[in-house]
Amino acid sequence: MEQDAREQTRDQVARTQVTKEIPEAKKCMVIGGSGFLGRHLVEQLLARGYKVSIFDVRQGFENPQVQFFLGDLCSRQDLYPALKGVSTVFHCASPPPSSDNKELFYRVNYIGTKNVIDTCKEAGVQKLVLTSSASVIFEGVDIRNGTEDLPYAMKPIDYYTETKILQEQVVLGANDPERNFLTVAIRPHGIFGPRDPQLVPILVEAARKGKMKFVIGDGENLVDFTFVENVVHGHILAAECLSRDSAACGKAFHITNDEPIPFWTFLSRILRGLNYEAPKYHIPYWLAYYLALLLALLVTVVRPVLTLRPTFTPMRIALAGTSHYYSCERAKRVLGYRPLVPMDRAVEQTVHSFRHLRRID
Repeated sequence: MEQDAREQTRDQVARTQVTKEIPEAKKCMVIGGSGFLGRHLVEQLLARGYKVSIFDVRQGFENPQVQFFLGDLCSRQDLYPALKGVSTVFHCASPPPSSDNKELFYRVNYIGTKNVIDTCKEAGVQKLVLTSSASVIFEGVDIRNGTEDLPYAMKPIDYYTETKILQEQVVLGANDPERNFLTVAIRPHGIFGPRDPQLVPILVEAARKGKMKFVIGDGENLVDFTFVENVVHGHILAAECLSRDSAACGKAFHITNDEPIPFWTFLSRILRGLNYEAPKYHIPYWLAYYLALLLALLVTVVRPVLTLRPTFTPMRIALAGTSHYYSCERAKRVLGYRPLVPMDRAVEQTVHSFRHLRRID
């Protein structure tokens, strides 16, 4: 009896200690936590003492510290049990832009996000941090040191970006300090780093097929590429800054490495680091763009009888041949943001993490 009483007392003390260690304000949910950015975010939140759960369509990894909820983002029935008792939600779920699935983009980015907002309010969530994109203000022409005050693109570069605009608008519009529901949007650009499933693997695959021989334009166009740890840092700062009287409420913030780099210089550093040849022949930007337009027209004409998915698209030419980099001044002033990992170290860590893709002579 005495032993049982002592064990019961120890259990009560342990539960009390856990409660003290993880207060209500540090209970968070990462929607899309199985993905590239989401998993890095989960790891950093855990390292900072947060209690973390994940909502996703799949369980992407094993971690005994994390509770997984699997379900459909558009289903209130799936989402509500996951959000109950959570203080902060990080919403970074999104289909890969390369999937070219318009119905999926609209359903996940817009309809799913509206369901996240409604269910957060119903479940008593206080903070919602959205992963948006700096491309919501990009129309395929040069942006140099662009600020968050620039208007949304009237002609977005693709339908994916169109749905990201809708997504950001509905999240920022839901900010309601009077009802203790606070929202903020983080706009990263060109995320890269270890476990990246898109940029580096696609770049290496193109190099292996001999498709990385040409530089579009003069090769001097500056672009923001952002290391994943810096993007995560921006998300956590935004969440921790949110309060009823904070200037972060209902605002969007550009988060980058704050080191614009020539687009082709960045790709070349990755390729050379993995022992592939960098592009060396130049093709004028205007020529590449109009060739891509002609190809897009051809794809439209033959679509009823043949399905083609060209990699040489006007959108990709615009991304590769124009300058588009963004100011982090608002994030520095309001959130106290500074990049944690500079570009040189970020590239080095990324290349090292993909050594399994290195070309062997």
